[in-house]
This record gives sequence, C-alpha cells and structure tokens, in this order.
Amino acid sequence: MIDVTCAIIRNEDNEILIVQRGEKSDHPFKWEFPGGKTSNGESNEECIIREISEELSIDIVICGNLTPVEHNYGNKEIRLIPFVCDTLDDLPVLSEHNAFRWIQPKELAGIDFSEADIPVAKEYLQRLEIIISKEEETVHKKVTSQVNDEELQEMINNLLRTREVNWIATSAIENQAIFLKLLEYSYSSDRKLAFRASWILTKVCDQYPEMIYPFLPEMIESLAQIDNESVERSLLRILSLTNLEALSSRHQGLLADYSFTALNDGDSATAIKAYTMEILYKLSVIYPELGNELATSIRILMEDGSAGIVARGTMILRKITEIPLDRKSSRK
Repeated sequence: MIDVTCAIIRNEDNEILIVQRGEKSDHPFKWEFPGGKTSNGESNEECIIREISEELSIDIVICGNLTPVEHNYGNKEIRLIPFVCDTLDDLPVLSEHNAFRWIQPKELAGIDFSEADIPVAKEYLQRLEIIISKEEETVHKKVTSQVNDEELQEMINNLLRTREVNWIATSAIENQAIFLKLLEYSYSSDRKLAFRASWILTKVCDQYPEMIYPFLPEMIESLAQIDNESVERSLLRILSLTNLEALSSRHQGLLADYSFTALNDGDSATAIKAYTMEILYKLSVIYPELGNELATSIRILMEDGSAGIVARGTMILRKITEIPLDRKSSRK
C-alpha cells in the first residue's frame, strides 16, 4: 500500500484547482487533485506542502482533511490522503502535468477524474451540501446577535466555504465585539484558529479598511513574533492594502525593516514576498530613498524567482520608476 497525498486547493474565489495527467503517465489525460507520494520520515502534511511546491510552484495552507481513500489500480494499491487547502497563487507553473483548471465546486461531479480521486471529490461536495439555506440563516443570525467565545471559535474552526467566511466578516463589520475577537484569535497559539481568524479579518478589511487602522501599530509590532506563516500572510495582505501614510514614522520604519528582511529571505513564501513588495513600494512613495534598495532586492529575487514573483516584481519595478524623486518625505 503506497501512501499518496493530494490537495483540494481553493483560491480566494472559492474555485478549486485540478490538474491533468500527461499522455505517458499511468492514467493518461485523467484529471486529479495534485499531490504525490510520502517520503520516508515525512509526515503527510509535510509531503503535500512539498509536493505542491515542487509540482506547481505555489504556496498552500492546510485548512482541513477528508477521509483517506484506498484503491487498487491493478499494478499498484494506494492510500490517497486528501487535504483541503487554500492558496493566494492563481497561476501554477506546471512541471509534471499536462494542464490545469480552476473550477467551481459544482463542476467537480462532471470531471473525468482518476478513479481514486472520485470519492475525494464526492466527499468534498457532500460536506459542502451539509448546511442548507435555513441553517445558513440561523448561523448568521446567531453570530450577529451575540458573542460567545466557544460558539464563535467552533464556527471559525469548522469553516468550509468562502460564503461562511463572508458571513462572519459581515457580522464583524456590524458588531465590533466580534471584530475584536477576530483580532484576539489572530494572535492565538491555536494555529488553525489564528489562521482562520486572520483570514476573516482580511475580508473585513477588504470592505472597511478603516476598521483596522487603530490596531495597525500593534499588528506591526507583533509581526516579528508571529510563528505562523498563514497568519503572517494574512496580516501582510491587510497592511499591503492599507494607507501607510497614517502610520507614525517609527512604525513605518519597523514595517520597512521587517518587509525587507522577509523579501530577502530565501525561505519566505511567494505570497509573503508579493505582499512585502507592495508594502515597500507604498513606503517608497512616502520615502523615495527606499526605491533604489527595493528595486535592487526585486531584481535579485527575480533572477531565480517563480513566474508569479517575476510578474509581480516587473509590475512593482515599473511603479517605482513613476515615483517623483523630489517628493518630500512626510515623516511624523
């Protein structure tokens, strides 16, 4: 029995990534959820993150898991171990597959999957259908009407659909107590709770970025202590969309130092590098003297970077050239 991991990877639009096997593979032109064999001494979680990085050059965050599937293909017997994952990378770079598609969950039933992937797709669809419209209404009403730590944490930890994330985000906009709970949970030692809470915060800030402004100094000061890449990614996304001129010069400096360190760190995830590029560009508009250092870092990064990094770096470099050199720094 060979252990093989696979990932149901969702993007921000709640689409799911599927990949097509090549003509000379064991299952030519069949579609599947990407993944691969577990190596000796490697956990299933480590395996799926490594495989997706190697096969597709994208970063994922594990959000949950489904029931393992055992299947005998005749020439081999596998145990397929599925994970539900999220990504911010929409453009995979194929190294082993023939093609990729982003599809809506409802399209899963019509895909010509490899045999072991069929029960994985079915279970995912079944889990999506658990909550019917009446229950959705009840959940939204419960969240907006009261704040109960245990219930709110349970809802956050059981999120499966982007629609549910948006309900809680809407509730946080309507009820500041829920917003404050999301902030609190984002710094929690419970890694799953912290990731999901910070993810919901990004949805809140997409609609009402001003809600986060009073808490930006704390957020910036906490970045260096956060040992959760998923939370780090969410907080940097929030900061990349924020008006950084509202910060004090001290916090602008702390953010610049942190961002340059993350950008130049070879182990930083692609999404983190992309967000720190945008943050440093915004700081360069305030402090033009940062522009040359940022441009140098981006050019070095692009030499061996993924297609996504090269595309983002090219865009930022173009924007840097448009910064007026005679702009006066607005230090506070």
